[in-house]
Formats: sequence, structure tokens, C-alpha cells
Amino acid sequence: MSQDLVIQIFRDLLKSTLILMAPMLLASIVVGMVVSIFQAATQIHEMTLVFVPKILVIVACLMVLSPWMINFAVTFTANIITNIPLYIR
Repeated sequence: MSQDLVIQIFRDLLKSTLILMAPMLLASIVVGMVVSIFQAATQIHEMTLVFVPKILVIVACLMVLSPWMINFAVTFTANIITNIPLYIR
């Protein structure tokens, strides 16, 4: 197992992780911006007001996207496990 192969596997792992968490991060950022605009417009500066909508949106994203996320993660893991004989050489 060469150093280049380890770097490539780690790069694929990071890319897969970013792809899996991107929808939830983007949804959380959008909700945070909307709540921040609402707080600025109404001058309500309650710190806990941001957390509940973000949590609800993340839970909704997980419920909607969990089949795709599980399929993506299983495919990535199966690919890694299938290629173990190639990695050993």
C-alpha cells in the first residue's frame, strides 16, 4: 500500500463526507440567514430562536434524504471493501 493510495482513499473519504453533509449544512445556513433577517427586522435578539428552526430543518432533511445518504454510504463502503485486494498489492 503506497502513500499515494492512502492519500487517494482519504481524499475520497473526505469528498464523500462533504457530499453527505452538504444538504444539511446548506439547509441550516439558509434557515439561519432567514431567522437572522427576521431578528434584524423585528429587533428580537433571542439566541435560542435560531436553534429550534435549524434543528427542525436538519431533522426534516435527515428524514427526506436518509435513503439516499444510506445508499451513498453503503456504496462507498462496499467499494472500499471490494477493493481491499487491490490495496494490499
